[in-house]
Amino acid sequence: MGAAVLVAAAAWLSLLVGTQPITPADLVAALADPAAGSSAVVLHLRLPRTAAGLLAGAGLGLAGAVAQGLTRNPLAGPEVLGVNGGAAFAAVVAISLVGVGPLGGYVWFCFAGAVLALAAVLAIATTGRGGATPVKIAMAGAAVSALLFSLTSAIVLRNHDLFERFRFWLVGSLTRADLPTVLQATPFLAAGAVLALALARPLDAAALGDDTARSIGARPAVVRGLAVVAIVVLAGTATAVAGPVGFVGLVVPHAARMLTGPAHVRVLPLSALLGALVLLMADVAGRVVLRPEEVQVGVTAAVLGAPVFLYLVRRRRVAWP
Repeated sequence: MGAAVLVAAAAWLSLLVGTQPITPADLVAALADPAAGSSAVVLHLRLPRTAAGLLAGAGLGLAGAVAQGLTRNPLAGPEVLGVNGGAAFAAVVAISLVGVGPLGGYVWFCFAGAVLALAAVLAIATTGRGGATPVKIAMAGAAVSALLFSLTSAIVLRNHDLFERFRFWLVGSLTRADLPTVLQATPFLAAGAVLALALARPLDAAALGDDTARSIGARPAVVRGLAVVAIVVLAGTATAVAGPVGFVGLVVPHAARMLTGPAHVRVLPLSALLGALVLLMADVAGRVVLRPEEVQVGVTAAVLGAPVFLYLVRRRRVAWP
């Protein structure tokens, strides 16, 4: 309940803060009357941006929690597994080479890119002795992500028009979020969230090991397959909306686990709420820290997330899900 209240407060703050400050009275008037003085800023800029932050943050938080539960790897997250990088690369390819425009078109490319990147990371990590250890998965993910972001940058930098359109999106940004994008993304993120939340108890069973999981009626192979689908849908859609935002999917599940314990039935919904809260607050911070300019949410999320993750590591709180 406390996390939900904080998310609501962050959303309220996101509607108020910006280049053009809006008072609470003006905000209420704009929401009540589309003809009010501040309604254009609120309805066409702040509201879609806030909704996009809520959706993308919740998606990244959930995807990170499922990824860590699936791999039993405290370093797993959409960005570490290459999912964000694969989705971003596929989106740029779709837009630059295929000519796909709206999110409803290139989001499918994001899913395909996320699947291929995740498959490549897991395939690389399973080679050699010891199988897919947490360290090998993290190293394979870092290598694949770096390669994909380099290729993405190379494509964008060769096309000036594309660079101007996507230079903010490539570092993670909510500035260009609009109502059609939010409406198109909502069904995908809702479906991914329902699937992820339904996997809470199966993930707890799978964490006991395959033999024990089967003895209590779970089907580990099916759980893994559905978990991969949930990660791809959630992280792929979030990347399509906000760009490749890092650290949210990695840090938020650890914070949720510290607050609730390891049971996924509590970790997953809290990760969704904390993900939305962190991304919204990072976006608000980016609007005020260098006024009148804005710092993109991907930058502020990394600046805020890196010290928190290092603190968790130093406190030895980063543990197996």
